Amino acid sequence: MVAAVRVHKTGGPEVLSYEQIELAAPGAGQIRIKQHAIGVNYIDTYFRMGMYPAPGGLPFIVGSEGAGEVIAVGSGVTELKVGDRVAAVVAMGGYAEERIIAADRAVKLPDNISYEQAAGMMLKGMTAQYLLRRTYKVEKGNTILVHAAAGGVGVILCQWGKALGATVIGTVGSEDKGKIAKENGADHLIYYRTEDFAAKVKEITGGKLCDVVYDGIGKTTFPASLDCIRPLGTFASFGSASGQIDAFNINILQTKGSLFASRPTLNNYVAKREDLVATAKDLFDVVGSGTVKIPVNQKYKLKDAIKAHQDLEGRNTTGSTILVL
Repeated sequence: MVAAVRVHKTGGPEVLSYEQIELAAPGAGQIRIKQHAIGVNYIDTYFRMGMYPAPGGLPFIVGSEGAGEVIAVGSGVTELKVGDRVAAVVAMGGYAEERIIAADRAVKLPDNISYEQAAGMMLKGMTAQYLLRRTYKVEKGNTILVHAAAGGVGVILCQWGKALGATVIGTVGSEDKGKIAKENGADHLIYYRTEDFAAKVKEITGGKLCDVVYDGIGKTTFPASLDCIRPLGTFASFGSASGQIDAFNINILQTKGSLFASRPTLNNYVAKREDLVATAKDLFDVVGSGTVKIPVNQKYKLKDAIKAHQDLEGRNTTGSTILVL
């Protein structure tokens, strides 16, 4: 028996149930991992609430991200062996002492990346990687707008964007969060609760606007985010922390300057094994070199997952949040 956090009915944080479950032996192509740290991400709340349906239906173990050691391998697994340090982002099954996953979804951890770092950065860090290197390839001289710049993905986007030579504008909700965003590479801050962020972007850029807006907020920042983008620029909407963006008239992209709009998600960018490995390697390289730091600012015990979700949804967290065993 292993401890896990399951959802038997969708709803608020209180539906997270800490309990003991049976775990089968790994099948063909699978591995069993003893987890040392587990990532907590905003997408976990979407599944818990039922905004996104869990692939296997109810009940399900919430969470996707974690890091630990391989303790058993199924038949046909050749790339990994018992004792290997690994990390993975696999839908559902994350909030547990141990889990079984497909071996081709796990990546080996370099010695200079800790379990806690890995659990705090695999989903967020690989999200930042595809956003900066593939959705819109940021280059020296670009200007980028990062919403929720003190959040888990935000602090990585700010650091990495700055390292790539971009001017980074970040939106934050408080002075404390502004300090965090500044420490992580934001050149300019906009306090979205008291300032009109679109007008402020225009002022900061002298009317030139941004090459790309990275928006994990959703409903409350749309369509104003489009007013921050130069003609032919890109709107990358990768999350819905304030609610989903409703259907909109696509002609608005033409009137705002023939903009490109994308709603990317990590699963598509790492669907192929080679893309997963390459994305993770790029992330491990920038973190291992110290170019990007992963601030794990909140740690909770697995049994305290309810509190972790309450704090996350209450906007009381910064950087990465993890569960530890």
